[in-house]
Amino acid sequence: MPFLEGLQVAFTPFNLFACFIGVIIGTLTGVLPGLGPAAAMAMLLPLTVKMGPTAGLIMLAGIYYGAMYGGSTTSILVNVPGEPASVVTCLEGYKMARKGRAGAALAVSAIGSFIAGTLGVIFIQLFAPPLASVALKFGPAEFFALTIVGIVLLSNLSGKGGIKAFLMIALGLLLSTVGLDPLGGVNRFTFNYAGAGTGLSFIAIAAGLFGVAEIFWLAKESDVQPEIMSVRFRELYPTREELKRSLPSMFRGSILGFLIGLVPGPAATIASFASYSLEKSVSKHKNEFGHGAIEGVAGPEAANNAASAGAMVPLLSLGIPFSPAVAVLLSGMLLMGVTPGPLFLKEHPLAFWGVIASMYIGNVMLLILNLPLVGIWASITRVPQKYLMPIVLLFCIIGAYADNNNIFDVWVMLIAGLAGFLMRKFDYDPAPLLIGLVIGPIMERSFRQALIMGRGDVLTLFSSPISSGLYALAIIFMVLKIARNTRRDQAFLDNPRCP
Repeated sequence: MPFLEGLQVAFTPFNLFACFIGVIIGTLTGVLPGLGPAAAMAMLLPLTVKMGPTAGLIMLAGIYYGAMYGGSTTSILVNVPGEPASVVTCLEGYKMARKGRAGAALAVSAIGSFIAGTLGVIFIQLFAPPLASVALKFGPAEFFALTIVGIVLLSNLSGKGGIKAFLMIALGLLLSTVGLDPLGGVNRFTFNYAGAGTGLSFIAIAAGLFGVAEIFWLAKESDVQPEIMSVRFRELYPTREELKRSLPSMFRGSILGFLIGLVPGPAATIASFASYSLEKSVSKHKNEFGHGAIEGVAGPEAANNAASAGAMVPLLSLGIPFSPAVAVLLSGMLLMGVTPGPLFLKEHPLAFWGVIASMYIGNVMLLILNLPLVGIWASITRVPQKYLMPIVLLFCIIGAYADNNNIFDVWVMLIAGLAGFLMRKFDYDPAPLLIGLVIGPIMERSFRQALIMGRGDVLTLFSSPISSGLYALAIIFMVLKIARNTRRDQAFLDNPRCP
């Protein structure tokens, strides 16, 4: 069997070493806010090219999916997402850490990532050609309809009211227009600031809204000594009940994330948001969401790892990169003399199956490396806040600056931190704003491209069965949401205890 031959290739000492180094660097990349897998892969391209096609690709792939493992660490421990895809993990993982369950959250994150990575490898082997062909059927009109569905589905992410969430999404959409016009090539809303020409950095805004805002909030409560939980080593791992609740979320997140990974754009980020929304809607413990629900960690972490595997499908089968990190991987393959696409399997079978097999081995390595180190990561929560928060602020500044090597992004991060503090004070959740920031560029580009292709005819947006079906789906979800809110309000009025 070809996969067994790939295992033989992946198990050679040099390739195992390349896989190990890749997943270690990837995990560190995910832990450090702002660096990102694309930047780490780009920096190591000269080294991987000299290692040869198989070992080089194994190392690059290890960095790519290893970063998804590490991104959850800072989200859970210090409320700073190491990766954009780990923003959702802050919502529940950090709450679990504050309740003394940091180790359980980290362990569930590692197990969910392992399950998602394993299922992702199986899906790549079985369904790569047909699933990639489905993704190719999406044009600009279909992508615009997909963003509308995404906004409707994810507007209830925080559970703090639809109007507030829609306002936050609208603000995120507005902020996403700052910078270079993707089609016209002119600067917009930059107010002649040179640093704003590249747009507002997602990393800077995310670090500000979550990390810096948390620092400001703790500074406001500086007279209150935070309670530091003393946890014994055996208590760091999830309980049987937590595992029982987490496993279905992991499998749902794996399937959802892999399918979203087939769509161009920041698939891992969108997958984690979508998984969180799904888990919140199907959970039997809805009242725990926002206060440390284990499903809110397991599902999104599985989803963003599965999305990274899904993004490999169009790359390996068609030679099309759907994300910046995959684009760097594509450039590495070309530099190594390997052309991905329909002929990749025929011309380089050992490299193809070796990379696939190494992804499974790499996931096993990550599980073995992460679970024993849970105690080390969780011990960080016992560090007093007055020592920990300056370190968090330093990482936020480094991450914001490293994104574009632009001091303007540091100021954006600080302003976003102040805005996040005010949002928290007035009970507005910042997560929907990040949704708008992610979806905004895709929405605008697809909308304008569809109109250009249709010569200005708005009906072009509804011309295909796929786009029409997506709009119908958005309307159905909107009607169901209104009906559910109406029933809830009526039940409140009918309550005899209601004044």
